[in-house]
Amino acid sequence: MLRESVFRTTDLPAEHRLDGFRECLVKSLFPQDLVAEQAGGFRAEVRLLEIGEVRVWSTAVQPVRFVRTPRLIRQADPELYHLTLPLQGTVDIAQAGRRARHTAHEMYLVDSSRPFECVTRDFAGVGLSLPRNRVPLPPDGIERLLTRRMPAGEGVGALLAGVLTQIASGGPYLPSDAPRLERVVVDLFCATLAHHLDAEDRTAPEARSRDLTVSIRAFIERGLHDPELAPPAIAAAHHISLSYLHRLFRAEGTTVAALIRRMRLERAHRDLGDPALAATPIHAIASRWGFKSHADFTRSYRGAYGTSPQEHRRGAPRRGLHPVPSGQGAAA
Repeated sequence: MLRESVFRTTDLPAEHRLDGFRECLVKSLFPQDLVAEQAGGFRAEVRLLEIGEVRVWSTAVQPVRFVRTPRLIRQADPELYHLTLPLQGTVDIAQAGRRARHTAHEMYLVDSSRPFECVTRDFAGVGLSLPRNRVPLPPDGIERLLTRRMPAGEGVGALLAGVLTQIASGGPYLPSDAPRLERVVVDLFCATLAHHLDAEDRTAPEARSRDLTVSIRAFIERGLHDPELAPPAIAAAHHISLSYLHRLFRAEGTTVAALIRRMRLERAHRDLGDPALAATPIHAIASRWGFKSHADFTRSYRGAYGTSPQEHRRGAPRRGLHPVPSGQGAAA
């Protein structure tokens, strides 16, 4: 598919221009709240070229504040990466706990699944939107690139910027050009991000490993209820090899399986001591935290705490308050 469309606020009555621009963004990108200094006489122009799953934008807009809130994300999230290449003016962008100001020829990236705030001043530029699932790079690595400066005047970034600017300037293009253009744009986008991730790899490998380990721990915590949570699935979700996953946690003196088991046991132990859950069957608590069988849970629990779940619930003396060190007891 190759389709072009143009939106101009000058085609609308002055009092409807900001709402018209907001509706354009909702239909072609994702919902955002807009606040303009000149809402009545607001001016914006957007030329959009849809190339398969890729969208290339050419935009000129008067000063405006864009806000994407958690409520709007819940309302609609196409799970996109959106790259912006300012050609004039300035952009202040805040996302993922970072703030940055960008001027001409400083590309930056945002993620539609995260809240952000953006303020443009006399902005004209080019944008690129594509599904996150088209980018075969570690999400935790890309997260570190959000809002950060990616120069458009050198290296592979210049190639991407040049192609986007050329595409945005107009064809003519044939429908048969779409698959080839889409492939070129996606490849250059991924190459640009990979370049910056590689540069980061060379400068801060310890920090990168630490951030990745934190991300994996959070992923494990969110998935403890899933009995199929296991190292292969965790490695695949983070786009790393199984051996690298094991090396990360070996450096912390544990294994991934032992960490999963310990976290599950800690949460089950907490629930068993919660008076509000006194009527919940023990097997239901075990299932809630991902244990495949009651027998497996009881065996692991006794190995960690020196007492059975039932004895603990009855208030029997506890001979251990913490699970045994990783590597001992039953596997997760």
